[in-house]
Amino acid sequence: MAENNTLLEKLDGLVSRFEEVSTLITDPNVIADQKRYVKLTKEYKELNEIIKARKEYIQCLNGLEEALLMMAENDPEMKEIAREEAAACEARIPELEEEIKLLLVPADPQDDKNAIVEIRGGTGGDEAALFAGDLYRMYVKYCEMKGWKVALSSCSEGAAGGFKEIIFTVSGDKVYGTLKYESGVHRVQRVPATETQGRVHTSAATVAVLPEADEFDVEINEGEIKWDTFRSGGAGGQNVNKVESGVRLRYVWKNPNTGESEEILIECTETRDQPKNKERALTRLRSFIYDKEHQKYLDDIANKRKTMVSTGDRSAKIRTYNYPQGRITDHRINYTIYNLSAFMDGDIQGCLDQLIVAENAERLKESEL
Repeated sequence: MAENNTLLEKLDGLVSRFEEVSTLITDPNVIADQKRYVKLTKEYKELNEIIKARKEYIQCLNGLEEALLMMAENDPEMKEIAREEAAACEARIPELEEEIKLLLVPADPQDDKNAIVEIRGGTGGDEAALFAGDLYRMYVKYCEMKGWKVALSSCSEGAAGGFKEIIFTVSGDKVYGTLKYESGVHRVQRVPATETQGRVHTSAATVAVLPEADEFDVEINEGEIKWDTFRSGGAGGQNVNKVESGVRLRYVWKNPNTGESEEILIECTETRDQPKNKERALTRLRSFIYDKEHQKYLDDIANKRKTMVSTGDRSAKIRTYNYPQGRITDHRINYTIYNLSAFMDGDIQGCLDQLIVAENAERLKESEL
């Protein structure tokens, strides 16, 4: 049964590579080369999952073969055990085949990274800023459920509450791979608090989710960064207005895709500790450049498949939140649910799962496994 199995043939080719990587990551020369070591440990982790699935798959195929042989025995008790064993293997084999096929499709190399999330109030003035604030709270609650850490980078508040813009970093396990589906335009339909006639208005906020760049991902000449410090304005009691804890960074970056240079300006004010603000500004600079350099790569993916991840075109309307009907519709997969209040309280996993399933189907189709 296992002999003429093409899936097994594909897996067998990976066994020797897994053994090779397992040896390499214990080699002192490799460990000393930090960039290579990070890359290899990531590959080891991915291959380890595939090898584990291969082992279970072989066990199931052999188990089924043995059970079918046992069913030919005369002993009724043995026959019954064999029948149960065969049924269990027959149920598990197709599940494993699907799991393995997905594991064999190359994962997005960014998926394991932390994410920088930027939310901006779009059309709709004060109401759009309020909605941006609602989205921010929704993501913070979702991250709490996942056990992820959220660190605020910068925000500018709207006149009537909410945020004109808010930027934060999320760190944890496979953050970008999960949150990347949130990039795009989120549209809200509801009666604004300022509306006296009770009319439903439509406004929008844009969400951009960027993979946080590691030090190894981007070449930055730190000597060329121009730093300024300034006082963080606003209410803040004794310290904030007297101490120059806010930092501003200017860096001239040359785009390797186009050869053009542009000046990048980043401000960071969220902590009272200037070195911490500097560190966070640097992280954002790295991620900004990484995102720009990867735009071409993202566009290529978007052109190749009807991807669930809004790439390149940040103007794509991905989801509508309709308050009068308590309805949420994700336009990419025509998925509608009526649990708006739970959703706004961070219960977004069900929708993300649907998007991941649709995305995986696209990836399988693309790789034709």
